[in-house]
Amino acid sequence: MKLTMLGTGLDDIHEIFITHKHTDHLLGIVWVVRVVCQQMMKGKYDGILNVYGHDEVLNLLRDMAGKLLWEKEFAFIGDRILLHEVTDGQCAEIIGHKTTFFDVCSKKAKQFGFSMEIRENEKLVCCGDEPLHDTVMNYAENAKWLLHEAFCLYSERDIHKPYEKHHSTVKDACELAETLGVQNLILYHTEDDTIADRKNLYTREGKAYYHGNLFVPDDLEKIDL
Repeated sequence: MKLTMLGTGLDDIHEIFITHKHTDHLLGIVWVVRVVCQQMMKGKYDGILNVYGHDEVLNLLRDMAGKLLWEKEFAFIGDRILLHEVTDGQCAEIIGHKTTFFDVCSKKAKQFGFSMEIRENEKLVCCGDEPLHDTVMNYAENAKWLLHEAFCLYSERDIHKPYEKHHSTVKDACELAETLGVQNLILYHTEDDTIADRKNLYTREGKAYYHGNLFVPDDLEKIDL
């Protein structure tokens, strides 16, 4: 598994958050759950796996798992694989940190983000794969870390048409982070046409609008929080 390239494996992962039901976010979780079930049956996975998501996401996951997994695998759902339904404003403790879930007010499909208190007065905020909505800006104000989608370069907006997909550009995300006083901005959920030189291109455009620490990670790249 590619996770081993990071010095970790699925047996090290015990908390998963699913933002929404779109296929590029949900379908891979079924595969992850299946592998974890198999590892549990072999005695190679210790403890439980917690999966967090709103009601629509968890209902779909449970339904797909029931149809696709073997009976012995599916038996772990609700036993050692726990599905936690989240609601707007709900708090939970995850890996020892207070985490608040919030509805991102998506225009496409019901979607949630979260704000995690990683240290005193420091928070990590994930706002899903849409621009942060005006009504939930408070969650990201003065964030230590903000994960924000940036579908394409602003200079290529006419090519990729991000606004038609309810996405933002590098410029949009960076201007927002600058306005909110974010210290570290991670851009993700991008188009693939520029992937070979994406880090340089996105960083160059973003630095014109954002003066904090800007990260444009490649797959499997580690970022120390």
